[in-house]
Amino acid sequence: MKVLITGTAGFIGSHLAQRLLARGDELVGLDSINDYYDVNVKYGRLERAGIARDHIVYGELVASTSQPAYRFVQLQMEDKVALDALFASEKFDAVCNLAAQAGVRYSLINPQAYIDSNIVGFLNILEACRHYGVKNLSYASSSSVYGLNEALPFSTSHNVDHPISLYAASKKSNELMAHTYSHLFGIHTTGLRFFTVYGPWGRPDMALFLFTKAALEGKAIQVFNNGDMLRDFTYIDDIVEGVIRVIDNPASADPNWSGKAPNPGSSSAPYKIYNIGNNNPVKLMDFIEAIEKALGRIIEKEFLPLQAGDVPATYADVADLVEDLDYQPATPVQEGIDRFVAWYREFYKV
Repeated sequence: MKVLITGTAGFIGSHLAQRLLARGDELVGLDSINDYYDVNVKYGRLERAGIARDHIVYGELVASTSQPAYRFVQLQMEDKVALDALFASEKFDAVCNLAAQAGVRYSLINPQAYIDSNIVGFLNILEACRHYGVKNLSYASSSSVYGLNEALPFSTSHNVDHPISLYAASKKSNELMAHTYSHLFGIHTTGLRFFTVYGPWGRPDMALFLFTKAALEGKAIQVFNNGDMLRDFTYIDDIVEGVIRVIDNPASADPNWSGKAPNPGSSSAPYKIYNIGNNNPVKLMDFIEAIEKALGRIIEKEFLPLQAGDVPATYADVADLVEDLDYQPATPVQEGIDRFVAWYREFYKV
């Protein structure tokens, strides 16, 4: 297939690009390379795939020096004119939209960034798919959409109308927008509610990265909700395997769907929502202990209350993904953390 991945300088997108290229797909990557976190990590991910930092010019496709089937363009999804031109010239078979303004806590500080990227940008992706014949669209949602829901494990059949951050609201909006385009224009859309993803090349604003950095610098880590947190930590390779299965199996209409008893996770249109997680939540303190084991040192901890926008527990019900696509996450947490720490030490030479 010829695939567009948005967010290929990002954590999940960069790993997905490597997997698709390895199996022989033709790939165009897109990313704005914003400075939400250390751009050196983003450029490092691109350089890993043969996209040289000094060759990148906004709006121009750059060929990989190591992957003949890979080209990259720095582009903001809000740039509708340039995005439409890309779709018109490239004629993609499938689009996987992973680009977004990430982060729950940052949405309390800079809400406009979430409207620009996650709402306007996603609308431009939908419109481009509509007008340029792309019928296979998968996109990143988030476990954050569950908001005030306390029924565990989180299921796509649950109501998600009570988000507690603008980030979560923007992701729920993406799901609603996608359904509209599936219903009106027959675009096969699949939303993936990612649960806490970790692994090599991970995001510097995520717990594993922050904890490892602080520990190696001899600083205390901030542990919110006094450590009483539960997270469905999911290793990056397991996430990517699920994303690929979704790309290869576009959503179809649910023949049993009824408007009299509507299932929020499917539709009479070619629309589907999946949770994608480990289905095995881990206590935050156990996660920290695994980091300590990987580093060979005890980490000083500062215990704090639950932060605004955060939820105390996440736990993914992935039964639909298992049943439909035989998804089976398999990486133990200690193994995944060991791999991250090895990458971190190599990348930062510590």
